[in-house]
Amino acid sequence: MVEEEVTIENLPGVGPATAEKLRDAGFDDILAIAVASPRELADAAEIGESTAAKIIIAARKMADVGDFETGDVIFERRSRLGHLTTGSKSLDQLLGGGLETQAITEFFGEFGSGKTQIAHQLCVNVQLPEEKGGLDGHAFYIDTENTFRPERITQMAKAMGLDPKETLKKIHVARAFNSSHQMLLVEKVKELSKEVPAKLLIVDSLTAHFRAEYVGRGALADRQQKLNKHMHDLLRWSDLNDGVVCVTNQVSAKPDALFGDPTRPIGGHIVGHTATFRVYLRKSRGDKRIARLIDSPHLPEGEVVFSITKEGIRD
Repeated sequence: MVEEEVTIENLPGVGPATAEKLRDAGFDDILAIAVASPRELADAAEIGESTAAKIIIAARKMADVGDFETGDVIFERRSRLGHLTTGSKSLDQLLGGGLETQAITEFFGEFGSGKTQIAHQLCVNVQLPEEKGGLDGHAFYIDTENTFRPERITQMAKAMGLDPKETLKKIHVARAFNSSHQMLLVEKVKELSKEVPAKLLIVDSLTAHFRAEYVGRGALADRQQKLNKHMHDLLRWSDLNDGVVCVTNQVSAKPDALFGDPTRPIGGHIVGHTATFRVYLRKSRGDKRIARLIDSPHLPEGEVVFSITKEGIRD
């Protein structure tokens, strides 16, 4: 007997019209519905929250979400996670072997600290075969500050022995004009990821639009709520595609800091708690940069020096 494919229409209370609305809102499989909140679903499909809750419960049963697993099973699954090289062995080592799939890695620092350079390098490296530290996939680049430079990709690709034209063809760039557009582009990436082997999603920079649009203390709660949803959308994409998410972030001065470094990343606790790895970049002499791992679930804090050369990110 052929097993029937489980689709949204199989869920109780979901008719063709509701299914269409859910798909339009990005809930195009059982798992996406299973991990949604009733309010999210109610808004998307224009149904009551109690109906949405029933649909979610049914989806969770079908998708097997919410079961406990033993630590050894999780350990085995984590051992299959991929890692993407940065081009610098010491920086890879700091990150436990490179940027991890199914996670968000945040690089933050002042202007000129190398954030965008690393983003460009990752777009090239992701196309390398796995044995060379790549993920054999395409890259998506959400550009909020008009920083993407194809000329730089060409330089880096040549240094890696890749065909520059072919390399550029596998990088999909979109310019985000405001924070709502930025969030919408993540939905677009989800759709396009069904057509190409998407393995890297870059947002450069994560907070620029949010910071410019939500000004003053009165707008802070709104901004953080939006930022929270945005970060979780990125995390969901990385889980569904077993991909790497890399976001860059700016720093603001903390004037009341008497000791230590007076700069801190923008976005507060929301970004801090949702980013899996946080790396603080700062300038050193010449082409040298210092990277400090500030936060990671399982790696020790540490600091390494790497270089930004004409060829790209190197030791």
